[in-house]
Amino acid sequence: MKKFVSAMLAMTVSAALIAGCGGGDKKADKGASGNVVKVGVFLPLTGDNAAGGELELRGIKLANKLHPEVNGKKIELVVADNKSDKAEAANVAARLIEKDKVKVILGSYGSSLSMAAGNIVKDSKVPAIGTSCTNPQVTKGNDYYFRACFIDPFQGTVMANYAYKKGARKAAIVQEVSNDYSVGLAKFFKEAFEKLAGAGSVVEVANYQTGDKDFTAQLTNLKAKNPDAIFAPGNFTESALLIKQARQLGIKAPFLGGDTWETQEFINVGGKEVEGICFSSAFDREKAATPEAKKFMEAYTKEYGGQQPGGLSAMAYDAYLIALNALKQAGTDDSIKIRDAIAKTKDLETTTGMTTLNADGDPIKSAVIKTVKNGKFTYLDMVSPEDLKAK
Repeated sequence: MKKFVSAMLAMTVSAALIAGCGGGDKKADKGASGNVVKVGVFLPLTGDNAAGGELELRGIKLANKLHPEVNGKKIELVVADNKSDKAEAANVAARLIEKDKVKVILGSYGSSLSMAAGNIVKDSKVPAIGTSCTNPQVTKGNDYYFRACFIDPFQGTVMANYAYKKGARKAAIVQEVSNDYSVGLAKFFKEAFEKLAGAGSVVEVANYQTGDKDFTAQLTNLKAKNPDAIFAPGNFTESALLIKQARQLGIKAPFLGGDTWETQEFINVGGKEVEGICFSSAFDREKAATPEAKKFMEAYTKEYGGQQPGGLSAMAYDAYLIALNALKQAGTDDSIKIRDAIAKTKDLETTTGMTTLNADGDPIKSAVIKTVKNGKFTYLDMVSPEDLKAK
C-alpha cells in the first residue's frame, strides 16, 4: 500500500510540473538569478540512510568549494533532505524544480529514492545525476536521469567472481526485500554465481525488512545449508547487525556486500564481528590516479580533520564534476541543453578515473574490493569491466 501511495503521489506531482514547469525553453532564466546558477542536492540527511547521505553531501560541498563558478556565475547548492523516504523523495525533487528553480539535481544515495524522483525530473525536463544509486532502473528509459556510479549487474558480477575465485562453490543470499538496491544486487549476484558454480549453487535466499533487528530465524536456516560464502547487500545498519548475529550463532562463512557498507556506522555497529568482510566500492586512495583525485583527497583530509574519503564521497564529488562540465559545455542555463551536454560526457577527468557515459547514462568504470582490517576499510583488489570480459 505504501508503494502504491508513493507512486500515485509521484504521478500527481509530475502532472503538476508538466502543467506549470516546462523545460528550459519556456523559462530561460529558471535556476539563475543574476550571476548565480542553482544546483539541487537531493540526499537522505535524516532517517535510515542518513550516514550515507552525509558522506555524499561532503563530496558535493567539497567539489563546490574547489569549483565554485561556471560560465562567470557562482554555483549555488540548494540542499534538500529526502528523509530516506520514497514519498518524500518525490516531494523534494518537485520542490527543488518548481520552487527553488534548480537547473540540475545531484542525488540520491539509495536507488529507491532516486527511482521515486524519476518521473519528476523526466516530466519537468530538469536533469539529475545519481550519486550512488546503482539499480539499472534508475536511468533505464529515463533520458533525464544519469549517474556517476557503476551499476548492479557489474557490481553483483564482481562480487560473485570474487567469491568463486576465493573458493566458494555454495553461496547463500540474505536480502533486504523492501530495498530495491538490495533485491536488484542480490539478483545479479545470484545469476553470476550460478553461471560460475552451476545451477543450485545458491543454496539459500533469505529475506528481511528495512529496520529489522533480529535475524535469528533467517540465520538459523542459513546455517543449516552450510554455505561457503554469504552475500548480504543492504543498508549499513541492518547488514552490520546481521553479520554480528551470524558470528554469535557460530556462522564462520565470509560475508560479502555492496557499496552501501562503506560508512563508519557499519564498523561502529558491527564491531570486531565485521572484521574480514568484503564489499565493492568505486574508489580507494591507493588506486586514485587522476590529478583531480589527488586534489580531492588532499582537500578532503584537510576539510575533515585528517579523515580519508571513501567511495560515497568520491562518487558524489564526481556527480558534481559531471554537472559542472555539462554547464560549461552547454554555456547556458537552459535545462534541456544541460541535459544534452550531460549525455555527451566523454573522457571527463574525475576522482574515479576518466568518465564516459553510455547510451543509458551510466559510466563504465572499475570496482574496488575492500575489507575491514583492524577497524578500517582496507584495499584488497580492483576489477575492471575488461577483467570480467576476459574470464
